Amino acid sequence: MTALGLLYPGHSAEDDYQRIEQLLGSDIRVDLVHTDIGEDAHRVDALRRMGSTERLAAGVEELRMSGAESVVWACTSGSFVYGWEGAHEQIRSLARAAGLPASSTSFAFVHAVREIGVRRVAVGATYPDDVAALFADFLRAGGVEVVALRESGIITASEVGTWGKAELFALARAADHEDAEAVLVPDTALHTAAHVPALEKDLGKPVLTANQVTVWEALRLTNRRVNAPELGKLFTREPIVQV
Repeated sequence: MTALGLLYPGHSAEDDYQRIEQLLGSDIRVDLVHTDIGEDAHRVDALRRMGSTERLAAGVEELRMSGAESVVWACTSGSFVYGWEGAHEQIRSLARAAGLPASSTSFAFVHAVREIGVRRVAVGATYPDDVAALFADFLRAGGVEVVALRESGIITASEVGTWGKAELFALARAADHEDAEAVLVPDTALHTAAHVPALEKDLGKPVLTANQVTVWEALRLTNRRVNAPELGKLFTREPIVQV
């Protein structure tokens, strides 16, 4: 059994992780601990408070007791708002507090882009334009070329959590660009786990979403590779072994 530990802010799309766990197989467990979201606002000052060391540390002991082998801060905006170096310090502090390998959803996106072997991406963000721009800057710092950026101006995670398939597909289509080799959809408050293969078929290219890459990153930290096509191309990198 491989146990993955995730720190998730508030309550919006946490049921995505239950679905992902089911699709991964019986020997992988996804343990979710909710952290205090504070003020629910896609605003830089509020996001920095949400991702503070104190707030993340509050959930660490529960994850340790669950037997988690890695821990990921399951929040994109609450990590990239610190910038490339600040986000590194955030996960270093998390790793020290947990005594486990640690990462965040922002770094998960960078690592997943490298994993699928692309460089140029389009971004469809639920955020206001200033916050979305910070995500694009973060990706660029990680060596990813952002050829298109689409913002939605949504202020709260709770509103994002009400979006369904129609809104998700509309965002991804609006964000896509002919020069993009993949489309990235950040925000762990957005329900995406049920739709990644259909999105990839619709756009004709890989799609990386926040909850998908978060679990993939937690697996990566434990040196696990899983073939799960229902979670998109990111989860088909491992060859299927014929028994």
